[in-house]
Amino acid sequence: MAKHKYATSPPNISTMPPGVPYIIGNEAAERFSYYGMKSVLTVFMAHYILNQSGVLAPMNPNEAYMYTHYFVFGVYFLPVLGAIIADGWLGKYWTILSLSIAYCFGNLTLACMATSWGIAVGQRTMLAVGLALICLGAGGIKPCVSANVGDQFGDSNKHLLSKMFGWFYFSINAGSFISSIMCPWLLANPKYGPGWAFGIPGIAMVIATLFFWGGRGKMVHVPPAGLGYLRATFSREGLVTLARIAMVYVFILVFWALWGMSNGVEWTLQAEKMDLHWLGMDLIAAQVQTANPILILIFIPLVNYAIYPLINPAHASTKNRDRPFSYRFVFCCYCLDPRPNRFGTEAQHKLAIACVRYLDARRSDGVDHGA
Repeated sequence: MAKHKYATSPPNISTMPPGVPYIIGNEAAERFSYYGMKSVLTVFMAHYILNQSGVLAPMNPNEAYMYTHYFVFGVYFLPVLGAIIADGWLGKYWTILSLSIAYCFGNLTLACMATSWGIAVGQRTMLAVGLALICLGAGGIKPCVSANVGDQFGDSNKHLLSKMFGWFYFSINAGSFISSIMCPWLLANPKYGPGWAFGIPGIAMVIATLFFWGGRGKMVHVPPAGLGYLRATFSREGLVTLARIAMVYVFILVFWALWGMSNGVEWTLQAEKMDLHWLGMDLIAAQVQTANPILILIFIPLVNYAIYPLINPAHASTKNRDRPFSYRFVFCCYCLDPRPNRFGTEAQHKLAIACVRYLDARRSDGVDHGA
């Protein structure tokens, strides 16, 4: 059978690329799956986990926190592996699709913890296997998703990229909001329990994978750069350049430390000791974290369609105001290197410019790409 030929460069159109609906649908379902599962993970370990005899054997809160943070560490470390696979061998599209399958099996493993054979195998064992597969899937696709969005746009429609990332970010938080309300309710309801609380995110991930596969003929498939690119990236010069530029991200560690505690971990169990009656509703402790996606869903249209249009006539564009910020950071990182040739080679300059553009996009669009 003849091999299907996919587009390897964006079409010359002034409208949204044809692959956009599939990307938005995939992202909403995948983020529903991830945040739904994570919203109940710590609570499950602290209150619901059983031993192999089917007797309740919950972890103490500190142990539950520890395993949740190990899981999150894995999710945010494995993008390195995903980037290597995508750039060296498979390309972004096929990396996302193949690792999404591992992601689905991880969710299936968690959903099966509540079955009789899952209890017999051991819920702790099932939990470890399931979370390892989700780490591989969620972490592996993370560096590819937003880059794949950029691949769909060319010079003729790049002016729509900011709007696309606005909807992309909206879909992330819409999925997160719905699942963070639903999954804690399923876990706390004796009619459903852990099987449904972990099973519904698994179904969402299957839908996300099928959606992405369904758009394969509509999306641009940029070929992988190849092993030569990887060798250059991980050469001594490449690593030194990456280390200097990585200093920029030291400043966001405090934010992510607080975010990690608030998003389904320490602050969730702390909320169990609080008065959760609010606006006539009796909330579940794990539902308190939905404040974040709710506020984002409110502020995305408010900022993009009200505040920015209001201030733009009196000020330069946001993108132009932010660019000096990014250049100052990268320039400072270069100046911290004491070597006479600290301003580097042409390859280093290109890498630095790419990171500047990334910072500009982050600051001007406010996008958490698949986080």
